[in-house]
Amino acid sequence: MDKDTARAFAAAWDVEYVEKGRRIATQGEPDVMEHIILDGRAASQICDPEGRAVCVDFHAAPCVVTPNVARTRNGTSLVSIDVMADALIAHMDSRALTELMLESEPIREWANGILQQELARKAEREWCLAALGGADRLAWFRRDFPHHEDIFGHSLIASFLGVTPVTLSRLRAAGRDAAIE
Repeated sequence: MDKDTARAFAAAWDVEYVEKGRRIATQGEPDVMEHIILDGRAASQICDPEGRAVCVDFHAAPCVVTPNVARTRNGTSLVSIDVMADALIAHMDSRALTELMLESEPIREWANGILQQELARKAEREWCLAALGGADRLAWFRRDFPHHEDIFGHSLIASFLGVTPVTLSRLRAAGRDAAIE
């Protein structure tokens, strides 16, 4: 988009400093916002009825968090998004973004591109979980999420990959042992 459109678009977002440990969306509660992580990181998780959390996405700055339409149903959040490190986050009501998309083709193209990328990422993860074993899942994660092992917790990564933390530890150790040989 041209500079004037980009400036006006950037000005439409509210920016907030969010401390580690805070939540920007809560599963089961109303959620009408769009989020961009400008600095910091967050993780999306889903809790089952017993309270066990499963990590379904990582958000490391700079990035757009999964669009509202893909993480809510009837205005209710399907996930909780927890801030994992102090963050600077831009927020916009999803209806306001829709209005901007209707008014501006470059903004519409940007938003549609974000949604397409997100759907492709989710489909690839789904395929990975269904088709690959643990070692191959870890290799996929390392390829598609470089540096995330350094900035996100071991248990979140294990959950995201559909393995236990003990299994992840063993897979990582086996990889180190193979690299040494």
